Amino acid sequence: MANFAKSRVPRFSAEVYQNPYLPEGGREVHAIVTVTATGGGTTGGRPVPRAGTGGPDAGVVIMVDCSGSMDHPPAKLRGAREATAAALDTLRDGVGFAVVAGTHRAVEVYPGDGRLAAAGAATRAQAKEALRTLTAGGGTAIGSWLRLTGRLLSSAGAGIRHAILLTDGRNEHESPRELRDALDACSGSFTCDARGVGTDWEIKEVTAIASALLGTADIVADPAGLTADFTHMMETAMRKEVADVGLRLWTPLGAETVFVKQVAPTVEDLTGRRRESGPRSADYPTGSWGDESRDYHLCLRVPAAGIGQEMLAGRVSLIFSATDGDPAQSPPRPLSQGLVRALWTDDVAASTAINPQVAHYTGQAELAQAIQQGLDARKSGDTDGATEKLGRAVQLAGASGNEETAKLLAKVVDVVDTATGTVRLKAKVAEADEMTLETRSTKTVRVKK
Repeated sequence: MANFAKSRVPRFSAEVYQNPYLPEGGREVHAIVTVTATGGGTTGGRPVPRAGTGGPDAGVVIMVDCSGSMDHPPAKLRGAREATAAALDTLRDGVGFAVVAGTHRAVEVYPGDGRLAAAGAATRAQAKEALRTLTAGGGTAIGSWLRLTGRLLSSAGAGIRHAILLTDGRNEHESPRELRDALDACSGSFTCDARGVGTDWEIKEVTAIASALLGTADIVADPAGLTADFTHMMETAMRKEVADVGLRLWTPLGAETVFVKQVAPTVEDLTGRRRESGPRSADYPTGSWGDESRDYHLCLRVPAAGIGQEMLAGRVSLIFSATDGDPAQSPPRPLSQGLVRALWTDDVAASTAINPQVAHYTGQAELAQAIQQGLDARKSGDTDGATEKLGRAVQLAGASGNEETAKLLAKVVDVVDTATGTVRLKAKVAEADEMTLETRSTKTVRVKK
């Protein structure tokens, strides 16, 4: 039985950036919390297994779309085989893994016995041989793929549980409710990166999968790019060192949480994932961590107070559910914490100032929304609405230094003036360019400190 000392848990730090000053009667407090994990020095770059288990330190399942459309053109399935083989080569020895073929049902391609195989020279070779048997045929029922993946990962007792999902089409062989139920069932049990290959898949389906399972979503328009993308995803997964980290927010009596959002490296609204964890406190899931830093935007509503009064508006901490003993019997231990304050003043300059970090990420969230609204308007034929929203997106991208998003926008609109957001819609836009902009619209840039 494993017994892991606290020193093996990656170190977390939380820094709070805010303007605490409110005018008389002011109630809303905004803060950016930067969370940084530095785990390599404490774990040697190895994930922390679940305490009390003898399973592998990590488990990974790769779901490959094998529906009939993957053979049109054949380069898609060929690229998927090659990318999966490359991802298997990236696995550390000892990591549990499996490959699932997805059509209107889910089938274990390897190892095929309802369990994960331990990565090694022999099992990698066997898995690659099994990949040769993949053929295209049938429909698409992604919920069944996810449920099988969940069962495989739960069988291993791994500390880090991650999946990669590749699809080229729409989820046409099960209802939206069935997919939603599958995501609800899998949420919290593993993380998942989702990829769409080609241009015939549904963006909102793929991004919803990644969002629900705290992973990334992206487009690989050309199947030739799958190998590099799969390799990068697996390398990132292998750098994860701890799972089940939650952001815990406590608020005092009379205060309430308006929203909690991750704002870097991507915009992700966590408000609806609140889980009560005690008197006036709740936890928000953040998934698996390696050596990395993320930013969160908190908005709290506090009781109004008079000039000169001060209060603790909230306390944010990071908690790790795995413990030295049985995690089901031991309370989560805090990894780090930060304080959000409110101070009422009659100094107009102080109370109206916007903290730079808050201003930056408010703009990044608006940027993502403007892109989505602009593209929706463009698809519906609302030229004026699309021009207005995409122009605003160009303005925000330029002001915040989000160069990658600015480049993607320039493939959809002709930019007349960045500062004023003056643009013209392009008469012809490649479908892959429009899908790339929409899929990557939530990616943000860090604030310049």
